[in-house]
Amino acid sequence: MNEIIIKEKDIKDMIYEVRGKQVMLDSDVAFLYGVETKRINEAVRNNKERFPENFCFRLDEGEYKNLKSKFSTSSDNWGGRRKLPYVFTEQGVAMLSGIIKNKTAVKVSINIMNAFVEMRKFISNNAQIFNRLTKVEYKLLENDEKFDILFDKLEGKNELTEKLFFDGQVYDAYSLLINIIRKAKDKIIIIDNYIDKTILDVLIYKNENVKVEIWTKNVKCDLDIKKFNLQYPNVEIKKVNNFHDRFIILDDEELYHVGASLKDLGKKCFALSKMDGLYIKDVLKNS
Repeated sequence: MNEIIIKEKDIKDMIYEVRGKQVMLDSDVAFLYGVETKRINEAVRNNKERFPENFCFRLDEGEYKNLKSKFSTSSDNWGGRRKLPYVFTEQGVAMLSGIIKNKTAVKVSINIMNAFVEMRKFISNNAQIFNRLTKVEYKLLENDEKFDILFDKLEGKNELTEKLFFDGQVYDAYSLLINIIRKAKDKIIIIDNYIDKTILDVLIYKNENVKVEIWTKNVKCDLDIKKFNLQYPNVEIKKVNNFHDRFIILDDEELYHVGASLKDLGKKCFALSKMDGLYIKDVLKNS
C-alpha cells in the first residue's frame, strides 16, 4: 500500500527547513516506512548514540507552531500529539533505515535520499532568486496560486524542451511522464507500438474528461482498458502500423518525442524531447 501512496505524493513536500537544515517529521517518516510513529521514536530512544543532533532533534514549541501554521493544510500528522515531534535530517533517515528493518523501509529510504538530494540542488541552483524573494518579492506573492506559478518556473515544469534519462531513473522518468499527461485539457494521443498495462497506471493522473487515444500495433491490455474505462472513461485503442518512434500529442498543440517505449522508461538510457507543434499535422497524416 505504501508504494502506491509514495508514487502519488511527492516526498519533497514532506521536507521542511528548520535551524538551517532540511528535515522530515517523525510522523511522515513513519508513514513512508509503514510503521507507527511510536516505533520511530522508540528507535531513537533505544539508540541515542546513533542519533546526534545533526541526525535528529526534537522541535521546540515555537518551531512546531511555526511549521504547523504554515503546513497544516498539507499534512494529517500535526494534531493529537502529546509530545513535540522529532525531526530527522538526511543522515538521520539513513540511520533509521538500518534500524527499522523491513522491505518497505529499505525501498523507501532510497526515494527519501533522492528527495533530499533534489531539494539541495533546487535550493542551491536558485539561491539568488530566493534571496531576492526574501528582500522584495514576498510582498507581491501573497497567495498560494502565485507561489505555485513561481516554483513551477524555477523547476522548469513549463519550459521542458528536452530531458535525458539514464539507466535506473525509473521514478524520475515516470514522474515527468505524469506531469506531461496532467497538462492535457481536452485530448491526449499516445503513439507506441508496444504498450502494456503500464500506460494505464500513468493515465489515472489525467485530468477528468480528457479523451485519450492510444495508437499501437500490439495491444496487450484490451481487458484492462475495458475495466479502466469503467472508472476512468474516455480511453480508446486505435490500431496502426505506420510508426517506428513513440510520440505524445497534447490537445493537438504540443508534441513530444519519446526515445523509449513507455513501458520501458528508465530501464535504459533514453531522451524525451518537445518538438515544434508544426509537426503535429505531419504525424497525424500517418494514422
